Amino acid sequence: MTKKLTKNRKFALEKIDAGKQYPIEEAAKLVKEITTTRFDASVDIDIRLGVDPRKANQMVRGVVTLPHGTGKEIRVLVLCTPDKEEEAKAAGADYVGLDEYIEKIKGGWVDVDVIITMPSVMAKVGALGRILGPRGLMPNPKSGTVTMDIAKAVKEVKAGKIDFKVDKYGIVHSTVGKVSFPPEKLVENVREFVGVIQKLKPASAKGTYIKSIALSSTMSPGIRIEPKSVEV
Repeated sequence: MTKKLTKNRKFALEKIDAGKQYPIEEAAKLVKEITTTRFDASVDIDIRLGVDPRKANQMVRGVVTLPHGTGKEIRVLVLCTPDKEEEAKAAGADYVGLDEYIEKIKGGWVDVDVIITMPSVMAKVGALGRILGPRGLMPNPKSGTVTMDIAKAVKEVKAGKIDFKVDKYGIVHSTVGKVSFPPEKLVENVREFVGVIQKLKPASAKGTYIKSIALSSTMSPGIRIEPKSVEV
């Protein structure tokens, strides 16, 4: 098995010039060519920013709705009062309730991708901070996951809305599709994502803002992208 992986890795590395920055159209085709997994691998983007995330005025975070979604089935839990349950279910939420799910989470259950709640129950949800915070699951008004418009929030998440935040190394990571996507859909998703990042440039960030962009699939090496080729 190891030999096969090595062979696949060698094939991938032979297709990529490590010192080259590829136009996004070429990178989107390449990432499909070099992915040899038997499953439909995710395509991920890493954007290195010229910011210092330790400074509050240089924190970059936001939300983006990809035009073609991520290709991933997003499991949504809505923690709400009984009068909002039908609205949440009709919008496509996978799990809906309140106290029983809070108890399940306290017991270690976190088998969801996004949690949406409403302001009136945040006191209860806030008590789960130690469990949800490290997993990036804590609802937040800034990302639209604490809201009275439960239906809208569920539909947006299901359509491919992503909440992102720069990490302590100054890098934003996200999934922008699947290897099965046509290259043009990957290109459009990447352009949308980078466009949103560009608009969030902190006024206090000096020098080059977008330092590097790389595209990769679940098991592939990264392909460096020419930043100008993704500017909208």
